[in-house]
Amino acid sequence: MAQRTAPKNARKPSARTSQKSTHLENFPSPPLAKNAKNVPTVSGKQFLSDKVGHFTESVIREMTRQAMLHGAVNLAQGFPDFPAPAEIKQAAQQAVAADLNQYAITWGAKSLRNAIARQMGVWQGITVDPEKQITVCCGSTEAMISTLLAVCNTGDEVVIFEPFYENYGPDSVLSGAKPKFVKLRPPTTDGGEWTFDEKELRRAFDNRTKAIIVNSPNNPTGKVFTRAELELIRDLCVEFDVLAITDEIYEHILYEGTEHVSMVSLDGMGERTVTINGMSKTYSVTGWRVGWAVAPETITNAIRKVHDFLTVGAPAPLQEAGAAALSLPASYYEKLAEGYRVRRDHLMPALSAAGFKCFRPRGAYYVMTDISAFGFEDDVSFAKYLVQEIGVASVPGSSFYRDPRDGARQVRFAFCKKPETLDEAARRLAKLAG
Repeated sequence: MAQRTAPKNARKPSARTSQKSTHLENFPSPPLAKNAKNVPTVSGKQFLSDKVGHFTESVIREMTRQAMLHGAVNLAQGFPDFPAPAEIKQAAQQAVAADLNQYAITWGAKSLRNAIARQMGVWQGITVDPEKQITVCCGSTEAMISTLLAVCNTGDEVVIFEPFYENYGPDSVLSGAKPKFVKLRPPTTDGGEWTFDEKELRRAFDNRTKAIIVNSPNNPTGKVFTRAELELIRDLCVEFDVLAITDEIYEHILYEGTEHVSMVSLDGMGERTVTINGMSKTYSVTGWRVGWAVAPETITNAIRKVHDFLTVGAPAPLQEAGAAALSLPASYYEKLAEGYRVRRDHLMPALSAAGFKCFRPRGAYYVMTDISAFGFEDDVSFAKYLVQEIGVASVPGSSFYRDPRDGARQVRFAFCKKPETLDEAARRLAKLAG
């Protein structure tokens, strides 16, 4: 059967839509490009770094711009459209009013570093020295690039599971390292898990491997790595003398009793783990840009040097609010996870009814879907149709893979939205099923 470019019952793009300027046509490939593109030259001199030719701007954030352009429901970018907790906002307001508006100490306000150390003891059962092991950054995004710049040299390799959060590949390139990918394979049964091949993972490790990035709970799949999987990764890190860099930004968003295990808590990993986290997802303040990296003292010293010259420091009053946030009771985190479970179970039936095959997430607030039933040529053309004609923004699956063909039958939806937002998305998606 010939592939369609739209469902049989779908409206064809209107003249008004087709005449609109759209950036979507500018990113048919994922952020990490296969080959460096030609860069402008002036009088024979190349003014741009070769590195920038190896990746594009964020596809996720481009989809937010597309949602705004076309008046679509934004289920693309992972930010809540509901208020942050009142007590956290009040703490920020009080800090501003108290004139805590100048630089905090470069590597983080003492109150926040103390709170991070205290809570890592509660949540992961480990002891952290807030004076020697914590660097507060401008979000977990800066914590990741500061870490990679601090530890990587040209010729090093960084192992990354794919599908991956789109920053990891470009961050590796910017740090001079070569990303090396290991596939997570989607479930083959309803309710199944994303899995990786142990032999493929082992083949990715050699004497050039500097680090492995582990994102659990995972964006975009919602996979939560099991203790056994993390122990396997631990064993390879020890065998090949490799650093583990863990992105644990979704650690409190878990479903069905799933356990989050922090890599640093495993035997043998205390001296070879950088734990990255932040306020954005747990406290619904993605715009505040307060994150942190926790590492052994020697690595922390290097991260602090890079961080100092990248951003100097994170916003001072918002760090004080972060200390207040980390003092919230256990009931807050229970309510957080339950609220996202309700939202997940709100959106997934609507996606299934519209014709998507959903891969149920165990954590985080995204659902990856298979779009094969719609007969589109690829994920980008489908995402373009979905945002322009159906009025719902998603993220093309190819943006999470090294090779766009691997994600050509997938799109990701974010469900960190108000119930009425999800209801409106469901109403619009129903048009796909006729």
